[in-house]
Amino acid sequence: MTSNTKNSAFEGQEIRRPNGDCLGILNAMTKTSKPSAISASACKQAVIYARVSSKEQEKEGFSIPAQLKLLQEYAAAQGFSVAQEYVDVETAKQTGRAAFSEMVAYLRAHPVVRTLLVEKTDRLYRNLKDWVTVDELEVEIHFSKEGVVLSRESRSSEKFMHGIKVLMAKNYIDNLSEEARKGMQEKAEQGIWPTVAPLGYRNLAGPDGKKIIEPDPETSPLITRLFEWYAAGTLSLREAARRVRDAGLVHRKSGAPVPVSTVHAILRNRLYAGVFDWNGRSYAGTHQPLVSSELWERVQGVLDGRQANKHLRRKAQLRLFRPDRVRPLRLLDRGRDQEAAVRLLPLHRVQGPLR
Repeated sequence: MTSNTKNSAFEGQEIRRPNGDCLGILNAMTKTSKPSAISASACKQAVIYARVSSKEQEKEGFSIPAQLKLLQEYAAAQGFSVAQEYVDVETAKQTGRAAFSEMVAYLRAHPVVRTLLVEKTDRLYRNLKDWVTVDELEVEIHFSKEGVVLSRESRSSEKFMHGIKVLMAKNYIDNLSEEARKGMQEKAEQGIWPTVAPLGYRNLAGPDGKKIIEPDPETSPLITRLFEWYAAGTLSLREAARRVRDAGLVHRKSGAPVPVSTVHAILRNRLYAGVFDWNGRSYAGTHQPLVSSELWERVQGVLDGRQANKHLRRKAQLRLFRPDRVRPLRLLDRGRDQEAAVRLLPLHRVQGPLR
């Protein structure tokens, strides 16, 4: 078998024959009325998987088109026909990547396609669960850039080295997460809100290139008015939410109206008064506040007062009727008559001695 691709980077590499699983499928299919052409085609099919972990990484030389070109050339050199191509452009510390899941489902549903082509180990796995998931598929994996082919027939030393690479890939993403947390903590200590801007603000690059937040000209006036409305003490949370929705406050991405729970979270968020909490500590922010500290405190007083009143009302309602505290009427006679009277009240628990 020779490659049909001229000047390919993979010319001269050993051409691998179908693995044992594929030969078994081929032998089974040759017993049907139309064996050869269909069997050979099925055994030489492969799927391609490409991934970058972020939009930034895609711009830094790990582009999807570059990966796909490399893998398509490899497939042609090795005589594979590409059945499907799957692409993920997202961070993936957690399993659940859309294209990865689709690829797994496809391979489970098509047992004749037993070959997976990918650039290198850290393009396929980002955690140990991904490794287990792919291993259970029992496919032959070609890591084109590493020059490694892994299958059930691979030697134990090859599997061991592959396991080391998987752990290195996991360590890489864990290290990225750790560095990201360090960077966010450093920004917090500098008074910069370290993550996505809440409603009323927007993210942008500051003079030194760091992302900061500034008031959103469209939504920040609505947040200020929301605090002012609620501080008056005449509106319930539900009424305040309805009023701010009517004024045009919606979620930034979805465009959906803000629910009561979001309004409550906004009114409790000290960031709007220029102070924010991060990892259990409070920091004075360098961003422009949308409300004064006095206004924020007044709103907290209204919220706390209503919460206390609600608790007292509920407690009073519970005191109206407490079956567990009802005692039977005082009985004049003791002994059998008294015991019989207690048995007539099965729903009431008697507390204290009968008198």
